[in-house]
Amino acid sequence: MLKERILIAVKTYPTISRTYGEVACTAGFKEDGSWIRLFPIPFRHLKKKLRFHKYQWIEASIAKNEKDKRPESHRVIDIDNISVQQKINTHHQWERRRNLVFKKENIYTSIKTIISLAHENKKSLVIFKPKKIINFEIKKIESSHTKKKIDSMINRLNQHGLFENHNLDDFQMMPKLDKKFSYTFEDDEGKKSKLMIEDWEIGQLYLNCLAKYKDDSKAAYKVKEKYLHDFAQKKDLYLFLGTGYESHLRRWPRENFAYIIKNLVEGHLDVS
Repeated sequence: MLKERILIAVKTYPTISRTYGEVACTAGFKEDGSWIRLFPIPFRHLKKKLRFHKYQWIEASIAKNEKDKRPESHRVIDIDNISVQQKINTHHQWERRRNLVFKKENIYTSIKTIISLAHENKKSLVIFKPKKIINFEIKKIESSHTKKKIDSMINRLNQHGLFENHNLDDFQMMPKLDKKFSYTFEDDEGKKSKLMIEDWEIGQLYLNCLAKYKDDSKAAYKVKEKYLHDFAQKKDLYLFLGTGYESHLRRWPRENFAYIIKNLVEGHLDVS
């Protein structure tokens, strides 16, 4: 066990785990600039004062997650004693955030290289600079959790398992999105890939637009407008890519890269 300061850079949209309940995959950078993944984080079960933001420093006691062989994966020892610290602002074209995020970590431009690093279990989180964003796609998916999955989660939490100090009274799960969002892009070797965007921001943007316009087609269009016409075409775009737990070491053919590195967990350095 050790204490580590971590600059949070990634929070995925909450998902339901039969083992851990509602959780978000969280990742960021240690003070030396290297990646670290924290899982599970029951973010919305945390006390409000502990609900950290992206690009905010936290300090926590952590240990290697022995159930997860990905090199960056750790778990928080005492979730209620996270120290939430300074948030890094966006002044001067994100200068401070860029200096911290790009302090030591290499920026990759080749999908082939990233796959090789995953297969060798050297990296499961990287910063990737696409040569070109080709498209932003939206696909309709099942919009509700299965009763079996919800019941399993509630039973687990009611047994005072992993998060025994967290009160479930009046807790409402985040709605399951009925849309899946993906970028199709090309790397510097001409390799085309399509990866799903699982960042919390894109899910919340869709829900906000849905509440405003009362129309899922218009809400989806507004999300596409932001991610394709603004971020991809007008901003200096970087992608934070992470492998899925189950797919990290699988020897998929290279053309099936989207199944290996399947979580595009934060789309850019241009959104707070």
